Amino acid sequence: MEVKKIYRILPRKISSIIEQEKIEDLQEIRIRTNRQAILKYNREERITDFIPQEREMIEILQMLCENSIYSYQTQLTQGFITLYGGHRVGVTGNIAMKDGKISNINYISSLNFRISKEIIGTSEKIIGQVMNFGEVNNTLIISKPGCGKTTLLRDLVRSISNNGKTVSLIDERGEIAGMYKGVPQNDVGLRTDVMDNITKSLGMKIAVRTMSPDVIVADEIGTSEDIDAINYGVCSGVKCIFSAHASDINELKLNKNLKKLYEQRLFKKLIFLEKMGIIKNIYTLENNMYKSVDENFE
Repeated sequence: MEVKKIYRILPRKISSIIEQEKIEDLQEIRIRTNRQAILKYNREERITDFIPQEREMIEILQMLCENSIYSYQTQLTQGFITLYGGHRVGVTGNIAMKDGKISNINYISSLNFRISKEIIGTSEKIIGQVMNFGEVNNTLIISKPGCGKTTLLRDLVRSISNNGKTVSLIDERGEIAGMYKGVPQNDVGLRTDVMDNITKSLGMKIAVRTMSPDVIVADEIGTSEDIDAINYGVCSGVKCIFSAHASDINELKLNKNLKKLYEQRLFKKLIFLEKMGIIKNIYTLENNMYKSVDENFE
């Protein structure tokens, strides 16, 4: 879906505002019941005059679900809807729980349209670090939220896949491939198999058992189940490329599960990003130590 096609879903009061903006810089459209809608750009945000009422929120949700909210129930219980084109809409409201799991979202209070932007070639600056002489290094891409991890990871998948490696992409929230009714909306490469709407831990284990991947890729690891699945994959001879949230190595080690991977020296490369996908630092595992340009870490 081109960004302009999102206009058809939104009330005219806000779509007319967006049409006048620089849509190439648009990152998010945040719509909240009885509050002013906000347009978020790369370096700024605009508070609009559009204040949606509850009825308009329901109408937007119905349009998102193609007038069949029931058919999108599984996605809704995970808190998002993936649109044609790979755009994702986060949904919040009154949460109904059953047996410890979300069964429904009632009284929708917020919708967050996250605009999917495929930037072909953005991985060129690090592909030589991740893939050397045809072999893939176990790699962890790390940054705070909103710094371009997913965009970089998406292009890495495409590049590695098109360079002869079979990739299993575990796309838990549908942000990387942008799956829509079983079809990737983003270019994830010729040899990439995608599983979406599945937990990373289960998806990784299924991929190893059934798809014979050379490489497994997933976004935002961090749970103990993720770590078990990663170790299972590595022990099976599969290379891994993942992302995680942290601003530096010290913060990375505050997560006990990521600290475990760090201490195991599982990753050959640790790539830290600054805002907008700019490389902050790269650490390489040498002689069982992570070495950067300026520092060594035990």
